[in-house]
Amino acid sequence: METLTIFALIVSLLILIKIIVILIKPKAWYNLAKTIWSAPTLVMIVCLVLSAIVLFYLIQTVTIIEIMAVMLFLALLSGMTMAVYSREILDFAGKLLKDRKFMKKAWLAIIIWLVLILWALKEILM
Repeated sequence: METLTIFALIVSLLILIKIIVILIKPKAWYNLAKTIWSAPTLVMIVCLVLSAIVLFYLIQTVTIIEIMAVMLFLALLSGMTMAVYSREILDFAGKLLKDRKFMKKAWLAIIIWLVLILWALKEILM
């Protein structure tokens, strides 16, 4: 099985399991999420390492332009999904804006996004 197929299988199964658990026992999903998010530094490290691994394998097969195009699809799908919670999202965004340490907390993610953006723009414009 190819790497991209394995990635697609993993994400498909995880999403399917999440949907089934939320439909059958939403409290169980909430408890799992609460447990996972109780260790934000660990979550950041695990996600960063897994992101690097996935990106490494993706760039063996697809371009950064294709990756960014898929990110657009994912962003639009996420936006559609979260639109029903617009009030809560705006409240959360307001909270983030009031956080004086926001940039200190988000610097790594901002740098990663900037690198990806500049990489894509370089490929597009060259």
